[in-house]
Amino acid sequence: MKTTNPLRLALFVGAAAIASLGHAQATAPATAALPAGISRTDLARHDLAAAGHELIQVRVDFAPGAYAPGHTHPGEEVAYVLEGVLEYRLEGRPPVTLRAGETLFIPAGAVHSARNLGGDRASELATYIVRKGEPLLTPAE
Repeated sequence: MKTTNPLRLALFVGAAAIASLGHAQATAPATAALPAGISRTDLARHDLAAAGHELIQVRVDFAPGAYAPGHTHPGEEVAYVLEGVLEYRLEGRPPVTLRAGETLFIPAGAVHSARNLGGDRASELATYIVRKGEPLLTPAE
């Protein structure tokens, strides 16, 4: 009798769940209009053990020179640059320039913006730990 490796089974089930979640969210309408030259692909959304919070993960692609103006999130963000060169500005701090493989922690409620400084596309993997049921992005006033 052949037995199934529990780790292999867990990885298969997890991959299938993520694939179906990604497909369902990719077909959902965007909640807010994005600035010109910026596109977003929703990758994952999961409830957390912390009551009233969820994890959201998205890929954000920036055309050359594209700019995401000041905004906030209802929780923390970790930005991981996948490709290109992005400049982040957080209110009250000097600008930070990140290249592929570098990360930035953005505190909850911090007004911030991002710009593609390079001549090619730039992309980030944005991971949010946010309060559930609130808009993911609120433009700064």
